[in-house]
Amino acid sequence: MTALTKYARLEATALWRASPEEQRREVFVSIGDATLMIIDLKNQPLTHWSLAAIERANPGTRPAIFHPDGDPGETLELPETEAEMIDAIETLRKAIEKARPRPGRLRWFGLVASCLVVAWLAVFWLPGAMQDHTLKVVPQVKRDAIGAALLSRIERVAGAVCGDATSRAALALLGNRLQAGQLVVLPDMTHESLHVPGDLILLKRSVIEDFEEPDVAAGYIVTEQTRRDASDPLRDLLQVVGLRENFRLLTTGDLAPEALDAYAEHLLTTTPPPPDTAAQLQRFGNAALRSTPYAYARDITGETTLNLIEGDPMNGKLTEPLMSDANWLRLQSICGG
Repeated sequence: MTALTKYARLEATALWRASPEEQRREVFVSIGDATLMIIDLKNQPLTHWSLAAIERANPGTRPAIFHPDGDPGETLELPETEAEMIDAIETLRKAIEKARPRPGRLRWFGLVASCLVVAWLAVFWLPGAMQDHTLKVVPQVKRDAIGAALLSRIERVAGAVCGDATSRAALALLGNRLQAGQLVVLPDMTHESLHVPGDLILLKRSVIEDFEEPDVAAGYIVTEQTRRDASDPLRDLLQVVGLRENFRLLTTGDLAPEALDAYAEHLLTTTPPPPDTAAQLQRFGNAALRSTPYAYARDITGETTLNLIEGDPMNGKLTEPLMSDANWLRLQSICGG
């Protein structure tokens, strides 16, 4: 310590007593290696105090009275004439105090760090972890119920689900052929196709009525399957409705009606993400379905869907009809068109 080196040769006379019952004795005081040494007039050591444990009994007053920390009965009185020694002891006490560790400050920093960690977990880890857990525990029957609730809300905008028993049976045959789950057709949907939780795919009537072969409608179905493969539909919903609704679903098994309304609006007003072309073509191949009719239905010039045309997995191969002509005719009239 620089201050200790500065005062290493400093000495002074003072009055010392070991306890209140004893008389004060004249002594010599000197600063040693981290200690204040007290010596009698015969040069015999009487005691030494740790500089780190010296307290002042009368701050700002002279003669200055010091005592060891925790023992105010043992005192050392330095007269006004020993101002240099008094200042030296005060300087060393302040330097040592400044160098002490600050448990309070350390606790404060620890508290702040803990709060930051908790906040980080709440913002970045908790939502994803809660979503993952929710997706594991929500049963299929609840997913089906959520999908049905969303469909009822979409119907308010897109019109009621089309079809009588005969045309819906033809649609179910197409769904079984493609292993697509449940299919429904809506008259005025804002997108050609959508999917919601519960293995439910929604089709706009135009993808059936405006084309002469079922391959185009099948292409839209396969495309929705590809999107569904890429991301769990229930996860997509939870990401939109937020952490609060995620917690509600996890704890009560239900979603607020307002959350379902908001997600239905999101589906109808947001452009669906483009599917991965390689995965899409893989789906076409697994279904033994030509991708070219769908590609030209999306873009009559074929410029923006060239990958689907050139990569058609059924190119040059004979394919079985997706459904009979009779069932296709029944399906084309599903919305009364």
